Amino acid sequence: MSPLTRWLSLAAVLLLAMPGTARAQYASDAPVQPPDTASLRTAPQAPLTQEGQLPPAAPRASDEPEANGAILDGHLRYGAFLSGPGSLSFILHHSVMGALGGFFTQGIANGFSFERSSREAMLAGTLLGAGLGFGASAWWQFYNWIDKPMGYFGIGNSLIGGMFAAGFVDMLTRDVTALAWASFVGAELGAWLTATVAGSQLPLDDGMLVASGGGWGLIYGALLLAVVHFSGTKISGKAWADTLLITPGIGATALALATMKYDPSPGQILRADIFGVGVGAVVLLLSGLVLGGFDQPTPYVLSFLGSAGAIATVSLLWEEAAERPGPLGLGPARSKPYRCVWW
Repeated sequence: MSPLTRWLSLAAVLLLAMPGTARAQYASDAPVQPPDTASLRTAPQAPLTQEGQLPPAAPRASDEPEANGAILDGHLRYGAFLSGPGSLSFILHHSVMGALGGFFTQGIANGFSFERSSREAMLAGTLLGAGLGFGASAWWQFYNWIDKPMGYFGIGNSLIGGMFAAGFVDMLTRDVTALAWASFVGAELGAWLTATVAGSQLPLDDGMLVASGGGWGLIYGALLLAVVHFSGTKISGKAWADTLLITPGIGATALALATMKYDPSPGQILRADIFGVGVGAVVLLLSGLVLGGFDQPTPYVLSFLGSAGAIATVSLLWEEAAERPGPLGLGPARSKPYRCVWW
């Protein structure tokens, strides 16, 4: 091959290779699109169990088991027979009260004689009273959720009701049979009024307030009788007994009506009772020792005023919010510095 032919062949090869080189250069200068990261991301795998199997999938919210059980008055029933935590004390209270009522009414009517007829009457009254009390209370608690305050304070209210009925009837007659029946009926009314009017879910503060009213009615009744007695007006033993039996019912009724408007906390009630009893007892003791005896009305008047003042002071001026300070910093100004349940 001649040199001319070789040079022409080399030129032809170079001309054919130039478009490919340009395309390669153009491709190298173009921006490269980043790869799709979603296709590169892998989902984490659940750990294998000892048996080499995957753990079961978590149940969905709709598949989660729900709380089973019968609902009564918005609460889960306490048991198949007892409806609430206070049902047992409620049933025992009415059963024992019915048994005692049947025993004493029949025993007093027969003079507690040991004759066969008297013993049969007392036995029949005891069994019949216990059966009726058990049946009625069991039926009531089966359809009404009974809380603990209801079971406990019902006992105290039945005692207050029995005392009030006995004192009231004693002012009208001295028949012991009538007094026995009046006490039994009053105790039943006190217990059942608590269950029906106050409700089977009696709040703790309401129960404490009514019980405090009964206690303070008894204390203030005794102080007033002592003031009148040592002021020169003699009071008979019957008047003492009737008054002390009636005044707890008056005090409990007054504070039961007060629960319709006021709602003090259990701490407020307990604190007022402690301060009232403590101040009243100290004032009575000191004034009696200083004045030379308790056969004069002044110590009892001072004790009455001192206990009432202590109760009013701690009830109105003790701010419970100060015992639980909040975070530092003053909030917006308020028209009243405290909130009180009494106004």
